[in-house]
Amino acid sequence: MSTVLLPTPAVPRHRAPASAIRSPQGIRKRVLLAAPRGYCAGVDRAVITVERALEHYGAPVYVRKEIVHNRHVVETLAARGAVFVDELDEVPTGARLVFSAHGVSPAVLDQAREQELDAIDATCPLVTKVHREAVRFARQGYHMVMIGHAGHEEVEGTMGEAPGLITLVQNPAEARSVELPAGVPLVWISQTTLSVDETLETVAVLRDRFPGLVDPPSDDICYATTNRQAAVKTIAQRADLLIVVGSANSSNSVRLAEVARLSGARVAKRVDNAGEIDEGWFNDVATVGVTSGASVPEALVRDVLGLLAEYGFDEVEEVETTTEDLMFALPKELRRDLKAAGIASSNKPGGADRRHDLR
Repeated sequence: MSTVLLPTPAVPRHRAPASAIRSPQGIRKRVLLAAPRGYCAGVDRAVITVERALEHYGAPVYVRKEIVHNRHVVETLAARGAVFVDELDEVPTGARLVFSAHGVSPAVLDQAREQELDAIDATCPLVTKVHREAVRFARQGYHMVMIGHAGHEEVEGTMGEAPGLITLVQNPAEARSVELPAGVPLVWISQTTLSVDETLETVAVLRDRFPGLVDPPSDDICYATTNRQAAVKTIAQRADLLIVVGSANSSNSVRLAEVARLSGARVAKRVDNAGEIDEGWFNDVATVGVTSGASVPEALVRDVLGLLAEYGFDEVEEVETTTEDLMFALPKELRRDLKAAGIASSNKPGGADRRHDLR
């Protein structure tokens, strides 16, 4: 773990400075900024896919569901010409379509072909890995227990790979009562954005009831989820208040707030942006922890830091628990078309880093 003191961020001036905040006497105010935080490789790839598609093909570019679960990202891309739809029935025949980072079922792929849609698959490769596991386990005769959240696009896509052969279990309580087929081998798989600790607890309950339960060959919870939860655990122990930047429908952001509470933070709040922060949270607070979910652009974190500086929390200490350098190539369909046009297919937007602003 390394610690870096950062310069005071620019103040975005969301509101007038708060003078009525009651602060502990004789104690300096400071911010503990978690690292890693924000964009993971899969989110970065998906967002840049839509950006490059808009640049190359022009608007409109249709996107099934939210490309990633972040309100700011979706609204910004929509303003540039992306059209977000819930179902393919809303997409004109032959239109350009991007599948979100969360993946889709084979039935959705079939519908896209029937509508002759020019589809670009921006599914995170780590989600695709889970899909392939589901297909392989089904062929090998296993019944699968999928640990995940009902209604989440990633869960729906994965379960669609083996209809009737996957049972969803959301938490340890459901694991204590779930009924599974007798006389067939059992294996568990999981959504990539779950709480690591709760997933292990759920597996322990399942294994106690079904001793033959087989583990997947490698962790399904992705590296970014694991790393961000580990970073939050470290700063939560030192924070009076912990702020998670991320949208309410972002599984990994919601899990970060839960992990913070369980790891010692006196108060943990999730906000979409700095405008949702309440100055009443800061009474008797000396240390504020800040992190962001894997679908959050760094600009939103900087806005939060700027607001905290208004409140007197102008000493920022970045606490780094690990480094990340993973990058994924753009989807093959987009790379093919860019190459045919003589355009470089790097997944880097011009001059920006991998947590680009998306202003």
